[in-house]
Amino acid sequence: MRVVAALLLALAGCEATPPEDTQPVASNAQVEAPALALLTSLPLAFPEDGFSLESSGSPVLDALEAQYAVHLIAAADAASLEGTDLLLMAHAPAQTADGLVELDAWVRAGGRVLLLADPRLLWESSLPLGDRRRPLFAFPDTGLLGHWGVALEGPQVSGPELMGNDDSAVLVGARGHLVATKEACRTESEGLVAVCTVGKGKALIIADADFIMTGEGGLDGPTDGNLPFLMAQLARLQD
Repeated sequence: MRVVAALLLALAGCEATPPEDTQPVASNAQVEAPALALLTSLPLAFPEDGFSLESSGSPVLDALEAQYAVHLIAAADAASLEGTDLLLMAHAPAQTADGLVELDAWVRAGGRVLLLADPRLLWESSLPLGDRRRPLFAFPDTGLLGHWGVALEGPQVSGPELMGNDDSAVLVGARGHLVATKEACRTESEGLVAVCTVGKGKALIIADADFIMTGEGGLDGPTDGNLPFLMAQLARLQD
């Protein structure tokens, strides 16, 4: 629908273009949204049971598109990441060896990545086991985290857990525990989060992906602080 709306606006502009001296001048408030590449195995953009032009209705995607120009990518390789310096890998599918090398080089050159690495995904799926469209059961760690300086352990608990005790508390699933293995990384929030300096870039890792499962079919419990937490972590990468 967004594509259709944009096309109608473009056609309307072609039919009646105002004289040059009457065209509105762009204000300083009209700032272009920063680009965000999104790589995920989760049904955030489209329904999991098949391709559709209709959105999946994900509150996560709505929140992201309110602040970023989001574009979906199928792999974290050099070609897919060209032109952007911010990447969200939300429980992403396994990457090829060449793709991992290119992702590492992109981060070291100044790229910023928020990586949700879940050791045991609770996200419900209607697809049968073995279906390639089904979200991965666990984060496929192929050595990337260790290369950057952090180890993923867990899961620590078998079900949802509320972390924090105020309005910013975050409900996580069967979260993991991150341990820094190099000086370039530090952990926080009881090992839920790790921040690593990688060359000129930065990697922020969260040992859970279920916390972005909000709305209908989401985690059972208070999730008001979950999406603000996600957006805050993305904002940290841009500081």
